[in-house]
Amino acid sequence: MRFGLLLASLVLAVPSSVAADETLWELMRGGGQVILMRHAVTTAGVGDPAGFRLDDCSTQRNLTDAGREDARRVGAMFRMRGILLGRVLSSPWCRCLETARLAFGAAEAWDALSNLFDNRPREAQQLRALREIAGRRPDVGNVVLVTHGSVVLSLTGIQPAPAELVVLTPDGSGRFKVAGRLTP
Repeated sequence: MRFGLLLASLVLAVPSSVAADETLWELMRGGGQVILMRHAVTTAGVGDPAGFRLDDCSTQRNLTDAGREDARRVGAMFRMRGILLGRVLSSPWCRCLETARLAFGAAEAWDALSNLFDNRPREAQQLRALREIAGRRPDVGNVVLVTHGSVVLSLTGIQPAPAELVVLTPDGSGRFKVAGRLTP
């Protein structure tokens, strides 16, 4: 009886956010999710410097040491929790590719994940492509999309923190629901 009361009090003492986080990890462990990840922490500033080029990382805002550590920590959590990944796609910006590679080992660059900050003319086209992948259940494991806050906001209405995960559950008919968020 005492053990049961102690166990019950411990369960009740767990904050609901921890329980919600565990539910999301369990959902991802089951596969079939599309996981949006904002790139990790970068050097201070908004947008990229004038004249930046996608083919030259030295012209862009890049990850800080803290950002690199956050990306590694996210990947370690996925491995520790046994989260299976089918594909990892990334914006072609260096900060996103580096985040994806540090967290998950490899990534394919995909233009539909490109930054929308100061790039609104392509928004409708990018969002069509993103809705298509977000509304389709992955055949194997989960799909991770590493991108920018502007892209996550346009697709979901959520402004994520650096390295934050937004988990989407596709309904299989081209739509999705936001299952929740995980902060690194």
